[in-house]
This record gives sequence, structure tokens and C-alpha cells, in this order.
Amino acid sequence: MYKITPYSYRRARSLGVQIRPSKNRTKKIDVFKNGRHVASIGAAGMNDYPTFRRTRGAQYAEHRRRLYKQRHEKDRHRPGTAGYYADKILW
Repeated sequence: MYKITPYSYRRARSLGVQIRPSKNRTKKIDVFKNGRHVASIGAAGMNDYPTFRRTRGAQYAEHRRRLYKQRHEKDRHRPGTAGYYADKILW
């Protein structure tokens, strides 16, 4: 089970959403806005920025962040979508 990091909690608070561990076994986090579920984000089993930073160091984490943002360029800019929340909360 994925443990939500303080980094993700801070990022979620800045977006005005709440996050909890996902009830979907294939996802890491459920995102809620005004008490309503809006998205499940982060594939379980895949790493994210805070995980890479903790396990592999800041330089490697920044490299992986850059690659993630390039790979998801088309779906990370539409507010309210799962891709948007994954980009803003996990990366």
C-alpha cells in the first residue's frame, strides 16, 4: 500500500483538494474536492517524484520529473482531470 508523503499533502492543499489512500488497488491516491471524489491518480507500483527523491536522490528525481512531464504533456494541463492532479500532486 502506498503511503502518501507530506509533499503530496502540501501540493493537494495548495490546489484546494483533499487526498486519501485510494480504494482502487491499482491506484495510489483518491482526490476529493468539496467532499466529492474527482479522480484516482498514480499507478500503484510505479514511482513518483517524492519516492524517487527519497530512494535515488534529488538529481535523479528531477530527471524523472522532466521525463514524466514530457511524456504527459497532452493530458496534464486540463484542470480537474486525473492527469492534471497526478502532475500537480505527485510530480
